[in-house]
Amino acid sequence: MPESKHIVRAYDDELQQLNEMIGRMGGLAEAQIDDAIRAVFEHDTELAKQVARSDAKVDELEAEINALALKLLALRQPMAIDLRYILSALRIASDLERIADHAENMCRRGATIAEPPHPSAVAGIQRLGKLVLAMLKDVLDASLSGDTDKAVEVWLRDEEVDDLYGSLFREYLTYMMENPRNIGSYTTLLFVAKNVERIGDHVTNIAETIYFRVKAKPLKDSLPDRDEITGESD
Repeated sequence: MPESKHIVRAYDDELQQLNEMIGRMGGLAEAQIDDAIRAVFEHDTELAKQVARSDAKVDELEAEINALALKLLALRQPMAIDLRYILSALRIASDLERIADHAENMCRRGATIAEPPHPSAVAGIQRLGKLVLAMLKDVLDASLSGDTDKAVEVWLRDEEVDDLYGSLFREYLTYMMENPRNIGSYTTLLFVAKNVERIGDHVTNIAETIYFRVKAKPLKDSLPDRDEITGESD
C-alpha cells in the first residue's frame, strides 16, 4: 500500500484495511485452485462443495472491497498514487473473483469425469495447475510489496501457461482420435484445462495492474516484446 503520509490517520487505516481484504481474498483464491484440482481428480465431492462455499466468501469480500473503495473515492478524493491504489484494488478484486469462478467451474466439469485412461492426462493438468498457483502466489506477494520486478516475472510466465495448455490440447485430441469412446471424458478434461488457463490470464491481468499502480504506465507499453526479453528469436 502507499506509504503512510496522510494527515487523517483514518485514511491510512482504511487503505490498510483495503490491502488486508485483498490479501484475504487472494488467500481464498489460492486455496480454491488447489482444492479444485484435487477434487476433480480424487472425485472428492465434499471438497468440491467446499470450493463452492469458498466462492461465496470470495464474492462477499469483493462486495466489501468495492464498497470501501467507493467510500474512499467519494470521501477522500484521492489523487496520484492513492487514486491508482484504490482503482487497482477494484481491478484486482474483480480478477480474483473471476479466478474463484473458474475454480468452481472446474469442480462442476470434473464431477462428470470418469477415470482417464492415460495417467499423463491427469499429470498434465496438475502441472498446469501448479504453475498457475505459483504465479498467483507470486503476484499476490508483488501486490503486497509493490514489487514490479516480480510482477513482470509473473507476466512473462503466462507464455509458459499458454504453451502447456496448447500441448495438453493436442494430446487430448490425439486420445480422442485414437478411440472415439474417449471423446466425452477428454472434452470435459479440455474444459477443466481451459479454466486453469483462464486463471493464468487473470493472474497476468493482476500483474499488469500492479505495474500500472506503481509506475503509472501500462506494463505492455513499458517492455520490449517477449522474444527480446527472453532472448528468443524466430
